[in-house]
Amino acid sequence: MDGRPVRVLELRSALGAGGGPEKTILLGAAMADPRRVDVTVCYLRDARDESFSISARARQLGVRYVELLERHSFDWRIWPALRRVVREHRIDIVHTHDYKTDALGWSLARTDGVRSLATVHGWIRNTMRERLYGVADRRLLAGFPLVLAVSERLRQTLVCAGVAPERVRRLLNGVDSRWFDATGVPRAVLRERLGLPADATVVGSVGRLGAEKRFDLLIEAAARLDPKPVVAIAGDGPCREALTRLAAERSIDLRLLGHCDDVRGLYEALDVFVQSSDTEGIPNVLLEAMAMRTPIVATDVGGTSEIVSDAAHGLLVPRRDVRAMAEAVRRTLAETGATAERLARARRRVERELSFAARTATLDGIYEQLAGPRRAAA
Repeated sequence: MDGRPVRVLELRSALGAGGGPEKTILLGAAMADPRRVDVTVCYLRDARDESFSISARARQLGVRYVELLERHSFDWRIWPALRRVVREHRIDIVHTHDYKTDALGWSLARTDGVRSLATVHGWIRNTMRERLYGVADRRLLAGFPLVLAVSERLRQTLVCAGVAPERVRRLLNGVDSRWFDATGVPRAVLRERLGLPADATVVGSVGRLGAEKRFDLLIEAAARLDPKPVVAIAGDGPCREALTRLAAERSIDLRLLGHCDDVRGLYEALDVFVQSSDTEGIPNVLLEAMAMRTPIVATDVGGTSEIVSDAAHGLLVPRRDVRAMAEAVRRTLAETGATAERLARARRRVERELSFAARTATLDGIYEQLAGPRRAAA
């Protein structure tokens, strides 16, 4: 080997502010050891997407960032542009994060001789097209030299889909517990900033307002409580109007806060954080809530139980079970002693076992191992 750092292109396609993977990709690039790994982040941006904000977050973190503009979802012009990026930055590894960029990474490995690596964050299955994309993606990933799964359930799904077990590794998401920690700002002040009532019970969440997040179930669960709490959600997406209508029908005071660059204040303003999702990989928002010492109620989907143990760090409920969700929120609010113990254990877990720094160091080692043959030949 030549002793130089591994040159990695993080490649991703996303809309608007993105989601959990964007936090992992951008912070990982910012925290990578430059003596070991030289990271360039590249996003495919749809020209029709007027709410795209990932580039601004990359600038804030000081990440080397490239953006390729697409006229539509399958714009052939990005292919020569992407190859130029690979050549200009002398990329060793293309690290992809979704079905579209998985296909591009697989192709680049054959045309430009780079090593391909994919991280599977999960697949959205709201429509038939999304389900078909997921099937095709899993078949494609069988041809990758290495695939990272953010949860054990996803790892098993990949193996069942034909990816060789020795080519799949679980790499849990992490959280920067130094950043996600008590702000020191009084709750009344935080709620005033967010436009939330000072004395009400407030339950809520953070995430894209998409069908898979099932925020409708959070509203339904809130409607079963007495008194009914205020529901606050940070995020935006296609279900905004439907959620607003449902809240009015159920007489729920719903506060849709839009995209928030810094959600720490919301975590501290909430009485209970609720994950109501139908599907997840490893939810970054749960890691953040754990770090912020916010009480958690979550659906037991995806890799949720790999980071939150029921009754130890939060309360887990079956997916789509509104009654169980409402009862778990009620218990969390009523059983203050048990809730406080769960908060302390959750904070210790993210500090000791789920730190982002440890995850980044592990990933840097994976890059070095995967790039070994290419660097030796350079």
